Amino acid sequence: MRPTEGASAASPGRISQVERTAGQLTDTPRWSVFRPSGPARLESPPVSAPDLLHTPLHALHLELGARMVPFAGYNMPVQYPAGLMAEHLHTRSAAGLFDVSHMGQISIRGSDAAAALESLMPVDVLGLGVNRQRYGLLLNDAGGILDDLMFVNRDVAAGGDLFLVVNGANKQADLAHLQARIGQRCQITAQFDRGLLALQGPQAVTALQRLLPGVEQLVFMTGAAFRWNGFDLFATRSGYTGEDGFEISLPADATDAFARALLAQPEVKPVGLGARNSLRLEAGLCLHGNDIDPGITPIEAGLNWALQKVRRTGGARAGGFPGADRVLGQLDGSVPLTRMRVGLVAEERVPVREHTPLQDDAGAALGEVSSGLLGPSTQTPIAMGMVPPSHAAIGTRLLAIVRGKPVPMRVSALPFVPNRYHRG
Repeated sequence: MRPTEGASAASPGRISQVERTAGQLTDTPRWSVFRPSGPARLESPPVSAPDLLHTPLHALHLELGARMVPFAGYNMPVQYPAGLMAEHLHTRSAAGLFDVSHMGQISIRGSDAAAALESLMPVDVLGLGVNRQRYGLLLNDAGGILDDLMFVNRDVAAGGDLFLVVNGANKQADLAHLQARIGQRCQITAQFDRGLLALQGPQAVTALQRLLPGVEQLVFMTGAAFRWNGFDLFATRSGYTGEDGFEISLPADATDAFARALLAQPEVKPVGLGARNSLRLEAGLCLHGNDIDPGITPIEAGLNWALQKVRRTGGARAGGFPGADRVLGQLDGSVPLTRMRVGLVAEERVPVREHTPLQDDAGAALGEVSSGLLGPSTQTPIAMGMVPPSHAAIGTRLLAIVRGKPVPMRVSALPFVPNRYHRG
């Protein structure tokens, strides 16, 4: 978002980042994506309102004055009257409440469930402790990323389940993939009717513990079951903003009341999809469909940290997942990398958006920007993109071609804003 433009409305003849984002949050054939390089004016969505699904908080969003847009087949809030900038900064300083009920919640049960799920991902599922959470990657047979997800072990060995949260636009495809690949080995149940809230920010724990006493005892990437007003909830200390925070899964008929109870806390304000996008980009986190997709491997995406040693070459359960030869070869160097995800910071105050070409000083094509905007916290144009390894070192100079003009950028370390996860 340009600092001179209003967050809730653009001045005549100017286009805010909110309009660029909202104008592209459509249900396209491609994956769940933000389109910050969208049209010059916010146009009528291509999907009519009756065709869109509603989350359990739809009425609350309208009551709060949200600007609603089509996203992943749902009518979702891109921002509230305070505007994207205010929502972003409030999450960084206090606590922002996000409706992420459009995402897919899936339960996997059975004595073979952990081994079955591990056969689809390059991560350690069998070794995950009870009430521990992990970031996972569903891969295709070429090692490309079908989707990224979070999963928690709710004591599957004792009759509980592995609980997955997958991206909203991918959830039907993910469910079909799981059923086709491992459906004979375990029980897979979609819970797409449940609500899902994300409460993010340094004061999230202060607000949430008033409603769920004991939640403050959780540390990053752990979870626990709670009761609230007779409803069963499950909360994890996680999120996708780089801040401390929680994600709460709850029955649909409890979601509105619980959200209102959170918004009644002085630290909490509602936040839409626009600020969710800018927060995750500042945190250096990938968005499926932009920074990762079925044509990009975990190693090309710089997600090496997501592959535990036990699944790597030489590990006790090395390989055995789709595309293992390519992925592990890229990891150990036997298969050369031709591109890598990097962070980028512009040296001029010019936002560099998705699909902007990247070149070297001689004009040779290097790649393109996958996500980019003016960081509300950094007040600097930031981006991520794919470039050859020869141009991936920190400090390397690249040129982004913005409307025919070269904008100098430097490869930057990620994240752009330090993460503040609560690790105990």
